[in-house]
Amino acid sequence: MIYRISGLVAEKGPNYLVLDLGGLSYEVFIPACVMQGLDAAMSSDGRISLLTYHYYQVEQAKSMPILIGFLSQVEKDFFEIFITVSGIGPRAALKALNKPISLIAKAIDEGDLVSLKSLPGIGEQRAREIVAKLQNKVGKFGLIQDQAIKDNTAAKNISEEALDVLLQLEYKRSEALGMIKKVLEINSQVNTTEELLNLVYKQKRLK
Repeated sequence: MIYRISGLVAEKGPNYLVLDLGGLSYEVFIPACVMQGLDAAMSSDGRISLLTYHYYQVEQAKSMPILIGFLSQVEKDFFEIFITVSGIGPRAALKALNKPISLIAKAIDEGDLVSLKSLPGIGEQRAREIVAKLQNKVGKFGLIQDQAIKDNTAAKNISEEALDVLLQLEYKRSEALGMIKKVLEINSQVNTTEELLNLVYKQKRLK
């Protein structure tokens, strides 16, 4: 049983990583709720360490080992309790967990079927089964500070997009970064790239 895997990120896809362990490469599937925190967990040289859920997917005459990766034991614990619901296997959970775990746990605890049905592959009946099985059992997962990670990731993406636009407009990289930083220091709640660029323009006019 593979419990943990550490290596150099050789390839990054929408729901997986390929880790190079020094001549031997492993494909590790990553739930979207975990994927949002990968950049922060990766070292400067592109290495990462993941806890893994290791199982065998059996299809007709073949059995294929599958690794699903997590950044913390709490994330792995939530995954393992989620797949105790009837009809939800590891691959279904991998697909369904596309929101921060804290929000999913909150929806389960509050019996919020609308939020649960918005998860990929979860219909009305499955949402009811999740609530029936897990309600009042997932409180600790609602304390995970993964919403903050999501917000930081969004802010980073907005800044990068704004930087690309300013570089296309022939601003020097150092000047563009300085303008973006100054705006975000004053307006931390910027939600879109367009809003950030408008604030940069207004700031430049005031000089």
